[in-house]
Amino acid sequence: MSLKSKKLRNSAKGQECQVRIPGVCNGNPETVVLAHVGKGSGMGQKCDDIHATFCCSACHDEIDRRTRKHSLDFVEQCAYEGMVRTQCIWLEQDLIKVA
Repeated sequence: MSLKSKKLRNSAKGQECQVRIPGVCNGNPETVVLAHVGKGSGMGQKCDDIHATFCCSACHDEIDRRTRKHSLDFVEQCAYEGMVRTQCIWLEQDLIKVA
């Protein structure tokens, strides 16, 4: 794992969940991890860390389909919106840069 990836993963600690799936999100920053979003993500698969979001354990279970309270399309929409919010946080923290 590169130093940049480690910094991105570590930045999730104590953050608010950015996925915020209604009726699912536990709102507990102590459970937040960096969850991968999109093609190549999901249980047992990984994509690169830039395609990820700060995600509580309950929303992460829904993204990985360990729970199924909402349709996959809706969950993916929430995850992508969370990814955008996470990337904005990283930009503000200078963890990522735009050329």
